[in-house]
Amino acid sequence: MPAPGLSIARLDPPAALAHLGSGVDGLLPAEAARRLAEFGPNRVAAAPRRPLALTLLQEFTNFFALILWLAAGLAFFAAYADAAAGMAELGTAIVGVIVVNGAFSFWQAYRAERALAALSRLLPQRVGVRRGGAVEEIDAAALVPGDLVLLAEGDRVPADCRVVEGWGVRANLATLTGESRPRARAADAEAGGDDPLAAHNLLLAGTLVVAGECSAVVYATGMRTEFGRVAHLTQTAGETESPLQKEIRRVSRLVAALALGLGVVFFFVGQAIGLPFWANFMFAIGIIVANVPEGLLPTVTLSLALATQRMAKRNALVRHLPAVETLGSATVILTDKTGTLTQNRMQVRELFLGGRHHLAAERWPPPGDIRLRAVAGLCHSLKFVDGQPSGDPMEVALWQFAGALPEFGERVGEIAFDAERKRMSVLTREADGRRHLWCKGAPETVLPCCATWLDGHASRPLDAAAQALFRRAQEDLADRGLRVLALAWAPLAGDGEAMEEGLELCGLIGLEDPPRPDVHAAVTRCHEAGVRVIMITGDHPRTALALGREVGIVRAAAPAVISGGQLREMGPAALQLALDAPQVLFARVSAEQKMRVVEALQAKGEIVAVTGDGVNDAPALKTADIGIAMGLAGTDVAREAADIVLLDDHFATIVNAIEEGRAVFDNLRKFLTYILTSNIPEIVPYLAFVLFRIPLPLTVIQILAVDLGTDMLPALALGAEPPGRDVMRRPPRPRGERLLSWPLLARAYGFLGPLEALAAMAAFFFVLGASGWNWGEMPAADDPHYLQATTACLMAIVLAQVANVFACRHPLLPAWRLPFAGNRLLLAGVAVELALLLALVYTPWGNRLFGTAPLAAEAWLFALPFAALLFVLEEARKAWCRRGA
Repeated sequence: MPAPGLSIARLDPPAALAHLGSGVDGLLPAEAARRLAEFGPNRVAAAPRRPLALTLLQEFTNFFALILWLAAGLAFFAAYADAAAGMAELGTAIVGVIVVNGAFSFWQAYRAERALAALSRLLPQRVGVRRGGAVEEIDAAALVPGDLVLLAEGDRVPADCRVVEGWGVRANLATLTGESRPRARAADAEAGGDDPLAAHNLLLAGTLVVAGECSAVVYATGMRTEFGRVAHLTQTAGETESPLQKEIRRVSRLVAALALGLGVVFFFVGQAIGLPFWANFMFAIGIIVANVPEGLLPTVTLSLALATQRMAKRNALVRHLPAVETLGSATVILTDKTGTLTQNRMQVRELFLGGRHHLAAERWPPPGDIRLRAVAGLCHSLKFVDGQPSGDPMEVALWQFAGALPEFGERVGEIAFDAERKRMSVLTREADGRRHLWCKGAPETVLPCCATWLDGHASRPLDAAAQALFRRAQEDLADRGLRVLALAWAPLAGDGEAMEEGLELCGLIGLEDPPRPDVHAAVTRCHEAGVRVIMITGDHPRTALALGREVGIVRAAAPAVISGGQLREMGPAALQLALDAPQVLFARVSAEQKMRVVEALQAKGEIVAVTGDGVNDAPALKTADIGIAMGLAGTDVAREAADIVLLDDHFATIVNAIEEGRAVFDNLRKFLTYILTSNIPEIVPYLAFVLFRIPLPLTVIQILAVDLGTDMLPALALGAEPPGRDVMRRPPRPRGERLLSWPLLARAYGFLGPLEALAAMAAFFFVLGASGWNWGEMPAADDPHYLQATTACLMAIVLAQVANVFACRHPLLPAWRLPFAGNRLLLAGVAVELALLLALVYTPWGNRLFGTAPLAAEAWLFALPFAALLFVLEEARKAWCRRGA
């Protein structure tokens, strides 16, 4: 059964109107109202949005937040059992971390959605319609099947329509097909075909009328249009979890299993060796709290948020925070052509006149070419507002190319362009009565109308040899992706009927949709970064291949060029095998086919970024790991489906986003190394307490002071490190590479952590021993000497972390090779960390809340060499690794 659009396309105009129960006067108002009630508003239904309250709640119920809720719950339970243990403060602080982090994440998402809503401009709000014989202007949402709409140059089509009368109509279908070349539309019946996008008498919702005017009968509205069908395909495509989200979920589960497992194991160990129940319970909570990096979610959020803010300054709106990091891990960019790689405007690139090629940028050839420029400047149907042309981009480009012309008289007639003739002509009359005809069109239709050709100032016969010369030139221009037009003219004798015959061929013009100036450099950076760029477009294969070579996407002599027809015949396995070609591009593809290519790449293990601006791009944008929409030229459907919106439509911004995304992943690893290092000196005191029957060197509230107090700002600052100079000179990280890797754990738990534990335990015993303590003695919890000893343990950990944060700025480079002031937040974080430590040690409220006591200078002098030792040994380890690399 043919599609509704094809059924009506095959009818002649009167039959098409009758088929929809309409006529030349349109619908009666009463019938239009009845149909509106039956068919509903002409509106593309928005995807269901999650209520704000539910979105906010989700920020507080993700897996890692649940771990923190559990830790807080245990702390409050312990506080209920023993109010003097200080666990209530711990629970309150953990809840505070959850609330701040959740509120921050929600605010970022809310701001992005509001900014996106401000870009909303899709279908026209008002449209001219003939109802009951009278022309009126109504809301586009009130259109119904059978309405007779009036459209002219510059109008966006409000619904799927069938042309019933038309005059020189051309429509730009780029939002649906991705093809930049306008297509002629006429009223006569369609002979056959199976694609409504190709039917020459249909105008589809969301497309743009660039020339001419027409009346058309609406046959589909809202979600029943081609536009609505693709929008529905977008809305039903599943959400894709980002690699970062998967990694955070994995890290959260590992941390949860480790923390809870150790807590349970050591609870039973404590029971076995006879510890009192509540002391043992506090000990288990201490183990859990020591192993949970409470700062992970805030750091992830801040690192992503800072990257999005840097991107916002570069005109990229990040709708979903994880999208930045996902783009950083992208292995393939599947890019649209029109409006993404190109400027979506036509310009004259090359000329063929006088028997040879000329670049349009060269100085004008001799005056003999004035006829060529006259045809370009006079043969059009443009309208002028304040001296500026408006209409078909191709005609605008020709008019601009023509430049200033001599006076050729007034325009007195036009032979309009139509789909069969594929040419148009304009008549002018000079003051002395002489008339001229100026003609432009497809070479295959203009050349048969010509008798001579212009060779400089001489006129030569257009014999078989000359025709072969021009056909070879046409093929040469087309092979380079240019749209080729033939331009001709003729003086008209007397006042007879103007005929397109016996013309003089002035030459050929090749036009292009030029690439954006920064695209070539951006593509080069992608190649250097190991990111594969594949073009996928609705445009002609020759055009796509030529542009691909120009911007550097295609470098091979014989790349694989796959058309939509070939893709239709391919099964999933064949498509995946075709994608093994070193260089491949897709042309003449549909929305569903573009989505298939995305899915095939994902099946091969690629992390796929997709760019686009039309509604035809939206399903692929939604399916991809990362969708990137154009903000200026893009449709709302595309922007709604995307994760990132480029507000300036510059492809180069994508490469900047890749750089930021890679920096995010690197920074999270630096943060994890730093934050996990302190877990060991926080666990070792509890193990020593149980196994060796010594006083507890570090209390739970002091662990909190490190994890949520002194460590927090330096850790967040590591998440804000700017991208390294080498970040775009290495390949993307493998899809299976883990955020929490074995080398990272070995470095944190097997090297840095034990060094910090040594410093912490040494400082504890140094201060406790100086007070006269003997092995086996268990001082009271409020003993001043015991309080000083636990404070020394806390102080040693913090000082070691100060050294550690500078060592963690790069996994291999020495700290002194990095700009000391390159991360001001880091310097501020260390300053705040030391200030908090002093406050904990020397202020009455710090002593009261965290069970600390003032330390003598000897304790500081004892601990400082351990911090220096950690820094020296870590730099020595990195130097050894660089030698082996």
